[in-house]
Formats: sequence, structure tokens, C-alpha cells
Amino acid sequence: MIGNNIFLTAEWRKLILINYAVDKEILLKYLPPFTELDDWQGKFYVSVVGFMFMNTRLKGISIPFHGNFEEVNLRFYVKYKENGDWKRGVVFISEIVPKPAITLIANTVYKENYRTLPMKHSWQNNGNQLDIEYSWKLKNWNKFSVSASNKSEPIPLNSEADFITEHYWGYTQINEKTTSEYGVGHPRWETYPIISYKIDVDFERNYGKDFAFLGNINPNSVVLAEGSEIYVKKGQKLKS
Repeated sequence: MIGNNIFLTAEWRKLILINYAVDKEILLKYLPPFTELDDWQGKFYVSVVGFMFMNTRLKGISIPFHGNFEEVNLRFYVKYKENGDWKRGVVFISEIVPKPAITLIANTVYKENYRTLPMKHSWQNNGNQLDIEYSWKLKNWNKFSVSASNKSEPIPLNSEADFITEHYWGYTQINEKTTSEYGVGHPRWETYPIISYKIDVDFERNYGKDFAFLGNINPNSVVLAEGSEIYVKKGQKLKS
């Protein structure tokens, strides 16, 4: 039974998370009102994330031709204090999907930063190895991929991967005095040990000059998470 406050249910599967520690000053201009940057051991991260949306339903109803699709996003990590407790969340700088209807709904309902581009993915299970790739076309094809062991492992508590995956709120700036907040629920994920990775992304063309430098540095870490069933709650507005 879908609760009244649940807007969307789906599965997020085979998530590649490419994580870069960056100067916090880069992120401050994107920070929604009422939120603060969240850090892990003094480091502030942005992540490029690719995964599959599967079995997607809105208010419990499947939408024809929109159940399974790729998403690639660029996000960073924040926190919001409510009644003395910290709520840990993410802010999306950019989200790419191949379905225009998804873009319309997300940008209208959640005021997110979605855009629609041609996308594709490849999942291969080669004996003891998983080969996962996500790609999208913005003038030229951009892509990233990983090879990993096909035996998943629990994420250690208080690890970098734990920090990256354990944020359960989304925050979006609506204007200078208003932020949209929504909740995301899922169990703790397991990850597959990475063997190798490849990144072929035009960061400046995709994400602007602020993030062009990511194309010239190595990530701090690359994670392949199995994912799980998820749900997204209806949003609310935070106002001064």
C-alpha cells in the first residue's frame, strides 16, 4: 500500500558514483537557503552519478514507456537543521534523463534541474566481473564505466562510501528565500569492489566552467552500488 505522502516508487540499480573532493568555495554559490555544506573528514564532495531507474511508478501507477530509463547527475552534499537534528541531503546541479515527461514532472513538481538528452547503458556480467557503463549525448557522446567484482559487500559504517550513499533528503533552491525539501527512502546499499574505471566526460560543456577542472584530475573514489527499491516523498517548502 502506497502511503499518501509517497509520490514516486522505483528501483535504483547499478549506481556508479564518481567522487571528487573540491574547494568548498565552488559549492557555496549553489547552496540553497537554510542548508549548510556537509563534509566527510573535512572534505567537500561532488559526485557524478549514473544509474538505472526501474519499475518506476507515480502514486503507485506505472506510466507506459517510462518505467525504465537511465539517469546521470552531478550532485553535492548538504545538511539542514530541524528541531535540533541534522537532516543530511543532496543538491543536484544537473540531472540528465532520456524521457521528456520525466524532465517535465521533476522540474515542475520538485523544481529540479533536469534536461533530456539521448542516453544509453551497458550491463555485462562476465564470469566474476561486472562491466557497467552509462553514456549520454551532448554534441558528442560522454560516458563513464567501471569493471568490478560481481560479489557485493556491505558498506562499512562511517566510511567515505557510507557518507556518499547515506543522504536521504533532496534540497533545491526555488528563490533567495525559499528551498524545496523532499525525502528519499531506501535500505543500506552494498557495493562491488572496483577493479578499474574509465571517465570520458566534457565537464565544462555539461556542467559549466565551475566544474571544468574535474576533467583534469583523478577522482578521490569510484563506487559501484547495487542499489535497491526506493521511494520519494512529496516535497515541502522551507521559507524564512
